[in-house]
Amino acid sequence: MSLWTAAEAAAATGGEVRGAWEVQGVSIDTRTIAKGDLFVALKAARDAHDFVAQALQKGAGAALVTHVPEGVAEDAPLLIVPDVLDALEGLARAARARMSGKVVAVTGSAGKTSTKEMLRDVLGDQRRTHCAEASYNNHWGVPLTLARMPRDAQAAVIEIGMNHPGEIAPLARLARPDVAIITTIAPAHLEAFESIEGIAQEKASIFEGLEPGGVAIINGDLPTTPLMVARAEELGARVLRFGESAGCHHRLTRVQFSDDCLVCHARAWRTPVTYKVRAAGRHFALNALAALATAHVLGLDRALALASIGRWTPPAGRGLRQWRVLDPLERALSFELIDDAFNANPASMAAALDVLAASHPRDNLGRHAQGRRIAILGEMLELGTGEQALHRDIATLPAMKDVDLVHCVGPRMRVLYEALPDHKRGQCVEKVEKLAEDPLRLVDAGDVVLIKGSKGSRVSVLVDALRKLSHPADD
Repeated sequence: MSLWTAAEAAAATGGEVRGAWEVQGVSIDTRTIAKGDLFVALKAARDAHDFVAQALQKGAGAALVTHVPEGVAEDAPLLIVPDVLDALEGLARAARARMSGKVVAVTGSAGKTSTKEMLRDVLGDQRRTHCAEASYNNHWGVPLTLARMPRDAQAAVIEIGMNHPGEIAPLARLARPDVAIITTIAPAHLEAFESIEGIAQEKASIFEGLEPGGVAIINGDLPTTPLMVARAEELGARVLRFGESAGCHHRLTRVQFSDDCLVCHARAWRTPVTYKVRAAGRHFALNALAALATAHVLGLDRALALASIGRWTPPAGRGLRQWRVLDPLERALSFELIDDAFNANPASMAAALDVLAASHPRDNLGRHAQGRRIAILGEMLELGTGEQALHRDIATLPAMKDVDLVHCVGPRMRVLYEALPDHKRGQCVEKVEKLAEDPLRLVDAGDVVLIKGSKGSRVSVLVDALRKLSHPADD
């Protein structure tokens, strides 16, 4: 069964078809394009029209373009449109219109992708579920995700992000969700917003896209919760709250930390439930409640949903924990790596440090008699005029008393480094490559190492370096 025929794509976009073709997928990248894909020639850092000939040579079924590119035959399989991004949105609308299942949209200052991935498992174990790849949550990622939605999808999970005011509502109206989730509101993207309230208002604009009778699932523990609830109700949504505070329909009552999972106790519509999350951090326990509330709204089997949550693990860069062996002949010589290198804001930084503080280093294994809790922290970006104070305040977090050593990456992290007591100071570098030159000097057997920072700080380079010099303990 094809994803798009030439006639369907032309009707959705108003474009001119060259040739009779069918495609099985949609791609924007010649490096990962599959045979039979529709290649979408977006204009971003480079004009993808320059790669259309290559895409067709690699087996693309057709290309979505504004003109016949150089090196492409006049009779090549094409869909010619005035604007490629507008046409991609047309495909997205048509895909959403022909879909008879339910759509869930997720936004928030942190936890969007992990919640989306959790929902992929919870929904996917009970329905044919289409889900956004990676963090495809912007002005091209959302329409691309929708355009790729299979004809027979029974559910879809769409992630919606933003950097500036006015970005979420148009994407929400494109996705037309039946359920919209706000994971949390935190100081992120403050360069573009005047206040936390401004961020909450932008996030709440996701409810403008809700289908009639749609449900808003909102974090009930936030100072901005009333603002978001009011906006959802104003737009006619039914509101469910999740969190730890009284009045939450899905309420977390107790969390027990262990080395390999969280054991979570909650009440879901007055029914006691217990579930495990194979990740560390209270925020994962709360995101699981949002997923459980979604399962309730969609009429899924609760027991199966709880089992799905118990099998889920966070993706790389978002809290993935793994013991790494330094010497394959001495498997006890290992350290624990907490990879949270994809994104950072003050709230997620505090949550990650809580995880590190609760970890259990191992003694008498390496050069140091005692295993250490080590934080390698990259700078937090897009925090606006208050960024210095927000970086400095990390030193005052309660979890910091249990952290043994802190390495700082990026110029914004200098104020944190200077606020730390001398015995906790590691290295402070402008660029992560300086630390990555000799990663073995940073860790020792028995240590627990957290790597956390905004994507732009590039601390993931150090994650890669540490992985290259070690082996997974479970190999």
